[in-house]
Amino acid sequence: MTEILVLYYSQGGAVKEMAQLIARGVESVAGAQARLRTVPKVSANCEATEPDLPTTGAPYASLQDLQQCAGLAMGSPTRFGNMAAPMKYFLDGTSGLWLKGALIGKPAAVFTSSGSMHGGNETTLLTMMIPLMHHGMLLLGLPYSEPQLGVTKTGGTPYGASHVGGAMDDQPISDDEKKLCLALGKRLAETALKLQ
Repeated sequence: MTEILVLYYSQGGAVKEMAQLIARGVESVAGAQARLRTVPKVSANCEATEPDLPTTGAPYASLQDLQQCAGLAMGSPTRFGNMAAPMKYFLDGTSGLWLKGALIGKPAAVFTSSGSMHGGNETTLLTMMIPLMHHGMLLLGLPYSEPQLGVTKTGGTPYGASHVGGAMDDQPISDDEKKLCLALGKRLAETALKLQ
């Protein structure tokens, strides 16, 4: 099985739901399997603040998860046009993998959720790509052959899947956003299989 790591941080639940949809998209491709992983919260001092094992949901990601995967989908809520601190904290600890070139040539995609239509979704997706480029990963977006990109009134970008949750994160993931998450997972899995 070709394993795709779906790595996410979620605070309000939308990014977690997107991760699950992307995992479904991955697993719609014969020969591909998704591995869902999350990262713990961090304190203002940039230290992990949660127990070693989460009480619910996906297990915490390890560097081994990254090294073993054939592809990566990475998601975070938008924080001032950038990824949330817990995801950045996790990525800052991957220099050992960078030194070994462990991620070079693997396909990667990104996804995010924000509180408003102009809340920084696209800049978050772009800034999430930067560390992946330093790792030598091959970045995938969503092509305009995905019809939802042309009609969505909520989230969805060519840079990756996105969701607009509203100020209180009370807007459910729209049908267009769901289809784009599924499409991103499928595209990532198909690309990983071709590269292998």
